[in-house]
Amino acid sequence: MRLVGTSVSIILILSYLVCPPLLRGQTTFKVMWWNVENLFDTRPDTLKDDSEFLPEATRHWTYSKYKRKIDDIARTIVAIGQWTPPAIVGLCEVENDSVMKALTCYSPLKELGYRYVMTHSADRRGIDVALLYQRDQFKILSERSISIKNFKKTSRPTRDILHVSGIVPTLDTLDIFVCHFPSRSGGAKVSEPYRLFVAQQLRNEATKIIHQRGHPQLIIMGDFNDYPTNRSIREILNALPPPQEPASSQLYHLLARKAEHRNFGSYKYKGEWGLLDHLIVSGDLLKQTSPMYCKESQADVAQIPFLLEEDTKFGGKQPFRTYQGMKYRGGISDHLPIFVDFTLREER
Repeated sequence: MRLVGTSVSIILILSYLVCPPLLRGQTTFKVMWWNVENLFDTRPDTLKDDSEFLPEATRHWTYSKYKRKIDDIARTIVAIGQWTPPAIVGLCEVENDSVMKALTCYSPLKELGYRYVMTHSADRRGIDVALLYQRDQFKILSERSISIKNFKKTSRPTRDILHVSGIVPTLDTLDIFVCHFPSRSGGAKVSEPYRLFVAQQLRNEATKIIHQRGHPQLIIMGDFNDYPTNRSIREILNALPPPQEPASSQLYHLLARKAEHRNFGSYKYKGEWGLLDHLIVSGDLLKQTSPMYCKESQADVAQIPFLLEEDTKFGGKQPFRTYQGMKYRGGISDHLPIFVDFTLREER
């Protein structure tokens, strides 16, 4: 689905005015992000290297395993939403339109009316990023894929950044960037320059939006394969913990302060929790005078019991992943979802 142009913006705003959203007092607008760990279908793609995830491959990725994962992802989204489904859900490591259609049309989510947009990037394995949205909560104005040039001639192509603009029930424009930065394959230090390169392109795009909008309302979500203290986030994006008086044009990391504490994170590596998944907002979204705003305390990692299992090697809990190496575990993902609840003020 692609909607562009000023005329489309006017039509959507008029549709909201004719059939206004129901805002009584204050309502919640939940935004969620999740790396769903290799959500592949079971059909071969001749243009991509998806050979690991086929029924006859080493992983023995069968339709029953695939269907179970789709249903478990849907169950998680419903559980995080509780009584109100998330208005926005960002996902990464999704293979194609086939898996997104299965998730939105043939899983428990089919009753909730989600629609989606996604990238189709040059990633060698064919994994992309996607955005699910509730049509009565987010009216899309435009969507585009921001292609990332190879950092070096020898670099593997990485995932595109998805940029979606839309109108929320307060009639404000919300810009969302959905990202999946290059992996740490080969080592964190060796691969860091590629992530810095992508972070700079993201920073440039975010700066354009901040300068274009009178009151920029911007959300950046994604798996950056870096922690809040790494240079890609702290220096390039300059996304810091929110202060008492946020600046409109500044970017703030909603989970950076919590990530300073031990045993907090969305991913566990060698017994240590860390935050590879991020929610970053522009300053206007932290001002309680804004029609749409959030508090730092309203952002968190979803520690839902069925997403976790015992960590028999290091102790405590760990994400219940689908695969451990080549061994099928039957879990959902090696990452935990993160989320934030925004407050929408009553229209006056």
